[in-house]
Amino acid sequence: MDNFSNSLVVRKTVVATRGGVVAAQHRRAAEVGAAVLEAGGDAVDAAVATSFAIGVVEPWMSGLAAGGCMLIWRAGDAAAHAVDYGMRSPRELDPADYPLAGEGKALDLFAWPLVKDDRNIQGATAVAVPGVVAGMALAHERFGRMPWRDLIAPAVGLAGEGMLLDWYAALMIASNARALSRDADAAAMFLEDGRWPPQISWTAGTDKRLDQRRLSTTLESISKDGQEAFYGGDVGKALVKDVRDKGGCLSLEDLASYRAHMVDALAVAYRGGRVFAAPGMTGGPTLAQAFRFLSREEKPSYLSYAKSLEAAWRERFQTMGDKEGCTTHFSVVDRAGNLCAVTQTLLSVFGSRVVSPSTGVPLNNGIMWFDPEPGKPNSLAPAKRCLGNYCPVVGETPDRRRFALGASGGRKILGTVLQLSSFLIDDGTSLEEAFHRPRIDMSGEGRVIADRALPREVIEELNRFLPTTTTRRGIFPYAFAVPAGVLREGELNTGCTEIMSPWGDAVAQKEMK
Repeated sequence: MDNFSNSLVVRKTVVATRGGVVAAQHRRAAEVGAAVLEAGGDAVDAAVATSFAIGVVEPWMSGLAAGGCMLIWRAGDAAAHAVDYGMRSPRELDPADYPLAGEGKALDLFAWPLVKDDRNIQGATAVAVPGVVAGMALAHERFGRMPWRDLIAPAVGLAGEGMLLDWYAALMIASNARALSRDADAAAMFLEDGRWPPQISWTAGTDKRLDQRRLSTTLESISKDGQEAFYGGDVGKALVKDVRDKGGCLSLEDLASYRAHMVDALAVAYRGGRVFAAPGMTGGPTLAQAFRFLSREEKPSYLSYAKSLEAAWRERFQTMGDKEGCTTHFSVVDRAGNLCAVTQTLLSVFGSRVVSPSTGVPLNNGIMWFDPEPGKPNSLAPAKRCLGNYCPVVGETPDRRRFALGASGGRKILGTVLQLSSFLIDDGTSLEEAFHRPRIDMSGEGRVIADRALPREVIEELNRFLPTTTTRRGIFPYAFAVPAGVLREGELNTGCTEIMSPWGDAVAQKEMK
């Protein structure tokens, strides 16, 4: 039971264009990417610019301290590439510094055994080595057309003016206000008087903004000096000092030795179509397994989605571990048909809830990805790769439409990517129809969460398989993942974002006359 209207209808309009499209979880970031396409950049240029911009306007999900993965499919290529820029644990990390509390479970994203003082979740002791700057630099080096500095300039400007504090921003900050108040610099950035969430009027607009001027200066340094500014230069030195002053163990050597990698994407043949996903320490291998299970079904249904996900999650838990996170995702298609799907994350909402005062960078809490109990494949250890759940994909339908999509939402991501891909491949839906269809969530917890808009007989069928609860699709909290995708059909491109996301939007470049 809840208090919300049963007659409210929310839709997002999808318009086809011959120009490129950027679909992102914040309209301002999507506009940055679309402007890059208008200036002659291709999909990778737009993705790089969007990545830096979204770290400014959605700072609780992404930013310079994030990690993630980019899938790239060049028009005319037979396969896709994955740029892996996941986080790592610091070399000086000592598992003994994260003693178990002896009882209780963590209250954040995972039900790990509780660590004393939440040292693996909050504060500088939770900070892992970030990878997003290196990932963007590698993608740009391989495929970029426009100058690096021009791609970061929009983010510099956005940080200089400061993120607008509307009602949704106030809601997100309020949801973490207590945790943010524990770090003086996070409190100074996000809270009023270092204590209260932003107060937004119910009856008038707002001109309140975050003070992100230090972040703007940091972005300007990276735009001038490249990734070296972050991985060993002045920005990196300042960041490391701040983390260590707050009790963390991140070192300049950690940053200087970090490398992003470009590898071949996992290729999954599925019912006359193809899906390319990220390999390695991501959700990609589990998604590929879910598609294999799904391909055995005569005709996909919500029940077969639940069965395929349940089997894939069971295998993941046995072989890779139980992981999730709060992320952002954006997808790009350009006029030539090049595709990018990009997912990146600070892990928890607001990451470690710590801000580097010298750089203005909100910091990740990537250490929470590791199991604090020793003796496990994913146990906490130094200089170790984090296992994330992000799962960007690019794909092709049997009728040769190409798409790029992904989502934020922790373990909810896999099910959303599986269902949206199936809607496009199995049912031949438009992107608009796919994004407006009801979905289910099956995240390996022995239960199904179903959109209450599904027919009663579908819900009853699901409930015979696993205990099933229903919920409505809302804005906060999100019961399902938050996707963003683009689709190319012939020479026409479309884009769409989660229909309940108040900030998410697909923005097309202005078509040439």
